[in-house]
Amino acid sequence: MQRAYTHSILDQFRDQQVRYAPREKRIEQIEAAERLVAEIDPAKKYPFDFVFFRITGYRPAEDSFVKIVGEELLHDLRLFIEDLSDATDLPADAMGEPVLTVDQVAEQFNVSTKTISRWREQGLVSRRFVFDGRKRVGFLRSSVDRFVQSNRDRVERGARFSQLSDEQRNEILEQARRLASDGSCQAEVSRQLARRSGRSVETIRAALKQFDQKHPDLAIFPDVKGPLKDSQRAKIYRDFRRGVSVDKLTKRYGRTKTTVYRVISEVRAQRIMELELDYIPNPRFTRKGADNACLGEMPDSDQPTKKVRRPSDLPPYLASLYEMPLLTREQEGHVFRKYNYLKHKAAKLRDQLDLERPKSALMDEIEQLAEQAVEVKNQIARCNLRLVVSIAKRHVSADQNFFELVSDGNMSLLRAIEKFDFARGNKFSTYASWAIMKNFARTIPGEFKHRDRFRTSHDELFAATEESRDNPMIHETAQKDREAKITRLLRKLDEREQQIVSSRFGLDHSKEPLTLKEVGAEMGVTKERIRQIEVRALNKLRAAAKEEKISLEI
Repeated sequence: MQRAYTHSILDQFRDQQVRYAPREKRIEQIEAAERLVAEIDPAKKYPFDFVFFRITGYRPAEDSFVKIVGEELLHDLRLFIEDLSDATDLPADAMGEPVLTVDQVAEQFNVSTKTISRWREQGLVSRRFVFDGRKRVGFLRSSVDRFVQSNRDRVERGARFSQLSDEQRNEILEQARRLASDGSCQAEVSRQLARRSGRSVETIRAALKQFDQKHPDLAIFPDVKGPLKDSQRAKIYRDFRRGVSVDKLTKRYGRTKTTVYRVISEVRAQRIMELELDYIPNPRFTRKGADNACLGEMPDSDQPTKKVRRPSDLPPYLASLYEMPLLTREQEGHVFRKYNYLKHKAAKLRDQLDLERPKSALMDEIEQLAEQAVEVKNQIARCNLRLVVSIAKRHVSADQNFFELVSDGNMSLLRAIEKFDFARGNKFSTYASWAIMKNFARTIPGEFKHRDRFRTSHDELFAATEESRDNPMIHETAQKDREAKITRLLRKLDEREQQIVSSRFGLDHSKEPLTLKEVGAEMGVTKERIRQIEVRALNKLRAAAKEEKISLEI
């Protein structure tokens, strides 16, 4: 019995039929299974209930939700037919039609027995018959005719195959060496020689591989070791960018120029797909004349230039930042508009990139736009680095590294550049300051906690950073009491007043406090109307707090 079933449910089905089905039923099931094999599409999926019904004529006792891929089902059905015929003891001379052995089929089509084994895996149904008292694999004439009808090209190609003579082999090797010297790869050489000689591509490839293995010093394709790994492809691209010539790369990796150029192009396209091209959209980007409006020269500053006094306690590197002039509001709007428009153009072009056949001209344009965007981003960062220094000076303490704080702030500044929407009319310095200080507020307590846990410094440092804290339960209880009082007071307001007060003062913990303009945008009214409603609501809260004798600062 076969033990190589892909699906255990078919293995169990085989065991059940071998044990309990009568001999006549098994013969009928063998015929039904062979007819089913001719109808199976390898790309589709088939439920086991359907397979069971087609073979036995009955529905299974229990519903099964197993679905089997056609290719795997063909494999298992072939084993099923052989096992059932093996258990049925079918005499070859009692089948009512000719039964052919493996050798007879091979002789008929002028192929090797190894080719017959491949045909069996590809759908030629075989059974086990009793030949002169001995069980052997055989084929019904109808089964062979059915396979030939469905696989005519494969059979004809196999029939044309014969062993190469020494003269034929030498001629193929000579032609292969000549084609390889012109830069053709092994696959292309095999295809060309197969067309010229009438042989299969596999035969040509096997002859070349055998020669290269026996004569490594004279090998036609010396270093071909299958497909390139991802690490090799990345290294080819990296070496090419560093100035290594394609000729050297072909010798180093044993590949043709065509292969090396293709690898470089594909890896380059993949790197472009990984570029960070997220941008803040703007309606101006899609209007006519957007290039002139967004990529023009930076406007001159109309403010008189004044010399900035550098702090005396900064090292030369940080002091040099103060030599970079600050941007005016108009200049800020220009550089942020240019920065986001460059990424917008690059992203739109990237959508047209075909990874399978990337065009060099298109990739050149995308990379140029991305490089220009990086240059603009660096310009914005350089003009605002002093802002990071000034904020870091206000947050640094005796036991902190000032330069680490500046480095952390620089990262916050770069993230702020990515997220800043110039169309809102705000100054970038205001937005960046908020982002940097928010990051410091989040990271500095965590840094203190880490240092407290893994402290290895001197006693003076312990004393300098000694922390005195009250009972946290007291603070938690007081906070809950305040929240309960505020909730009770908010019930005195109508729904709109509650929404405005909660949004303005951040009473909803899932959101940050909003400005009058932002609240007005959410509710569809002007910020002045929001201010009026807020004043009225606060007056109501004060009156309610006084009435209920609640002491809260509102």
